[in-house]
Amino acid sequence: MVKKLKTALVCGAGGFIGNHLIARLKNEGFWIRAVDLKRPEFGKTAADEFIIGDLREQSVCKKIFDRPFDEVYQLAADMGGAGFIFTGENDANIMRNSALININAIQYGLKAGIKKMFYSSSACIYPSHNQKNPKNPNCAEDSAFPAAPDSEYGWEKLFSERLYLSHHRNYGLDVRIARLHNVFGPEGTWNDGREKAPAAMCRKVAQTPDGGTIEMWGDGKQTRSFLYIDECLDGIRKLMDAKEFRGPVNIGSSEMVSINQLARMVMEIAEKKLKTKHIPGPLGVRGRVSDNRLIVKKLQWKPTKPLKDGLAKTYAWISDQVASQL
Repeated sequence: MVKKLKTALVCGAGGFIGNHLIARLKNEGFWIRAVDLKRPEFGKTAADEFIIGDLREQSVCKKIFDRPFDEVYQLAADMGGAGFIFTGENDANIMRNSALININAIQYGLKAGIKKMFYSSSACIYPSHNQKNPKNPNCAEDSAFPAAPDSEYGWEKLFSERLYLSHHRNYGLDVRIARLHNVFGPEGTWNDGREKAPAAMCRKVAQTPDGGTIEMWGDGKQTRSFLYIDECLDGIRKLMDAKEFRGPVNIGSSEMVSINQLARMVMEIAEKKLKTKHIPGPLGVRGRVSDNRLIVKKLQWKPTKPLKDGLAKTYAWISDQVASQL
């Protein structure tokens, strides 16, 4: 008897996490339909079918949700790093575009009879007043309310969490929600204004000759945790395979570093001694780290590798990108 392939739909498949996720699912034996505004910028997709389409459009969602997929991964969003989220110039687009995508995905997913849907939320949903101390931020899942995110991106993510959970309660939609914390790795955006801190730091170090100076927004004492892409996918798959637990749950690293420490790590990897010039720029909250107590309790999962391992792989890839443009 021939075993039937499990099917998956990946929305946001042209993005960094989406493209890596597709490769993981293919290795697990899934048949995959991918959809996004564009194909992956770096590398090829492993999807069986790739549809170019705008998920804000109901006609596109009606087309792609034409069967009861075993699993749907909703990663599509209007997003970027601090230089995109915190300027205030993109607020309306961020909220409207992402909300439309989620409303459409739920509406047509339910009509198609999908079995399970993953939603990628964000650590940006946490209250800004709980993240003022760079040495001791509070990002436990139950600290999300009373709500006070520091960006419209965070507000939209929090709204969409509740959108998915309300459709679970009222319509039986089997959802899984993860609050992702600063996922990074090779084949991610690194020079288009939407890059996050690890990619930006790797680019600056790769572009600067030994003994030179790199620029950094703020004083560099703000703290974050960063999660390598492979470990992020481990956490996502663990959540999707859970029998009862649906989240929201943090998927991130508990290894907290300052941005100054992040810069020093990248310099050590590159074997360069560089100076740092601190300049004004959008910063976000003062401190943030993934609180992993809930995911350890519910799924017996946590990241296993140090930040520096992932940074080394990411720096090697970005350094090659920089060299290819010379």
